[in-house]
Amino acid sequence: MSERFVIVGAGECGARAALALREQGFAGAVTLIGAETYLPYERPPLSKQAMAGLETPLPKTIASTERLTEADISFCGGTWVTAIDRPNKRLVLSGEETLGYDRLLLATGCVPRRLPVPGADAASIAYLRTYDDALAIRSRIEGGAHVAIIGGGFIGLELASSARRRGAEVTLIEALPRLLTRGVPESLARRVEDEHRTHGVRMMFGDGIAELRCDAAGTQVVLTSGNEIAADLIVVGIGAVPVTGPAEAAGLVVENGIAVDEMLRTSDPDIFAAGDCCSYPLPIYGGRRVRLESWRNAQDQGNLVARNMMGTNEAIASVPWFWSDQYELTLQITGLVDEGHETVTRALGDGATIHFHLATDGRLVAASGIGPGNAVAKDIRLAEMLIGRGARPDPTALGDAGVRLKGLLAA
Repeated sequence: MSERFVIVGAGECGARAALALREQGFAGAVTLIGAETYLPYERPPLSKQAMAGLETPLPKTIASTERLTEADISFCGGTWVTAIDRPNKRLVLSGEETLGYDRLLLATGCVPRRLPVPGADAASIAYLRTYDDALAIRSRIEGGAHVAIIGGGFIGLELASSARRRGAEVTLIEALPRLLTRGVPESLARRVEDEHRTHGVRMMFGDGIAELRCDAAGTQVVLTSGNEIAADLIVVGIGAVPVTGPAEAAGLVVENGIAVDEMLRTSDPDIFAAGDCCSYPLPIYGGRRVRLESWRNAQDQGNLVARNMMGTNEAIASVPWFWSDQYELTLQITGLVDEGHETVTRALGDGATIHFHLATDGRLVAASGIGPGNAVAKDIRLAEMLIGRGARPDPTALGDAGVRLKGLLAA
């Protein structure tokens, strides 16, 4: 009797895992369950191309109907899991249907973190996660509109850039003293701030949100200082919360996401979790448990978890990597910046800069860079390889743009 593998979550990670199962030769049944009715699609373009483009966008699909059919993957869109019956290895689906599994992958992703103030759940307050969210926001950021964006992280900044490209006025509000406080060096964050100010974004720091008002008089952000900001649209982008409800109700261990081991197995050996929804130990950082929300992490883990569901028992070896486009600049980060105790800076010319972050024992643990277009991409990739090898490069060589990183990698 053939095995049935079920994947809950049809985003980048879940869809990639489904396809990878077939690519690795799995011959049993594969069912991919998605809460949205759309085919699996990529989310990074939602805050970028989908907002700024001239034409109304279509989702950038990961797999077409034809590809899913050719791979013999059963896709169940518009469906969600209400319960996991672990003893009987069955899922309870919306509509009360049930579905059995031999091995289960939870790739349930995240939902936007709600702002915990009065008025934040009003229908007129926007949060970005889905394609439908993107269309709704896009329709309201035409030229002349005033958009208030709450949150100075990547989503808020990418939305600010897209709104300005469409001619909207933008005020960005961040309660902390600077942008990008999580994992981005201050000097790079200041560079991003300067770029946004140059493009006309109004920035407000160090003032919290007391209330959001949406009434006949209009829409206002009320700050803790008492100041009020009127806007045609308020978008909240203050992070994301992993979707763990069914896993937690089923008794799986949850620790800042569904807790998995180095092979992406949960506390139930027949249930795996991967992507944005899970926290996992990183061997290259001494087993530090992390949860990453990034496109490449979702793709890498989708491929890895497919192999491990088939019994490969392969440990996580990838180095975290993230990128963000900010107007003509691209920011790239590999590794975990907060693991560093010393920073060495390399100027690449033409406005491109890379910071190398070293641990107390001299290991390269992260690199962060910013520059026009792909100016830092090659060196960030080489730094990623050095990090993965546990390299201890000479700090003087790292800071010298005349020393090729490829040579350090060979050494």
